[in-house]
Amino acid sequence: MTTDLLVADSVSKSYGDFKALNNVSISVPKGSIFGLLGPNGAGKTTLIRIINQITMPDQGRILLDGKPLTPNDIQNIGYLPEERGLYKSMKVGEQVLYLAQLKGMTKQEAKDRLKYWFDKLDIGDWWNKKIQELSKGQAQKIQFIVTVLHQPKLLIFDEPFSGFDPINANLIKDEILQLRDEGATVIFSTHRMESVEELCDHIALIHKSNKVLDGKLTDIKRQFKTNTFEVGLQTDQVQTVTEAIKTRFEVLPATFKNLNDDLKMNVKLNANNSSNDLLHFLTSNAEVHHFVEVIPSASDIFIHTVKNN
Repeated sequence: MTTDLLVADSVSKSYGDFKALNNVSISVPKGSIFGLLGPNGAGKTTLIRIINQITMPDQGRILLDGKPLTPNDIQNIGYLPEERGLYKSMKVGEQVLYLAQLKGMTKQEAKDRLKYWFDKLDIGDWWNKKIQELSKGQAQKIQFIVTVLHQPKLLIFDEPFSGFDPINANLIKDEILQLRDEGATVIFSTHRMESVEELCDHIALIHKSNKVLDGKLTDIKRQFKTNTFEVGLQTDQVQTVTEAIKTRFEVLPATFKNLNDDLKMNVKLNANNSSNDLLHFLTSNAEVHHFVEVIPSASDIFIHTVKNN
């Protein structure tokens, strides 16, 4: 039994002379939130369109639950595109019922599930409004419901927080996490790296049509860490303590903010030192208020990888 819900195997796609995807492979584990990252024009949307069978690959294949993707699999996928696609002059209720039935739901099934979601998001009074009467964020909620309503195995969210204020973005984030906990697998494409930190278990980074990074986010962070520690000290002997630390360790300018410390710095270990060595040395020379390993953020990794490729 496969542990990956979706596999893209050596997928390539060209439009004329432009190579949109070059032999890209990814594996999306079941029950994960998988971050599909990359700069604008990298090829992410092309891959998403291939998974949704909006376009076909020139080479390679897509497997869903271990089997080649078929037209019927549209019922197993929920897709929230970056460019939203609701009919602005249609009433909300008519539209969501229509779109639910396109996904294979009966009218009664759709009504039952819609009542659940409309109650949950406290939007019951929107049923007879037209989409054009709603704000961008309100329309986003309707699009989100349409995406998840048929309880698909695979959910694909392309910039899902666009148009939301912080409160509603947090609401939708919590709903995505709950859907994952209930068994859904999520592909999540965004430029908001703080959302990647909060949501994603695995990531793949596509740059200039090629996959340049792939794996568990924690493993990738481990690869990129530099054995650097943020250090905040209280001491009356700032110059003396600074010189003492510099005799044993590499000292870098502080890049963090803290309160009430006389001395702050970033300290990088070399191959002969451990974090315990550093901490013991610091406590013997000053009062340690702040001691935190610098873990590279998803944003740091994204920028570093793109610049170096």
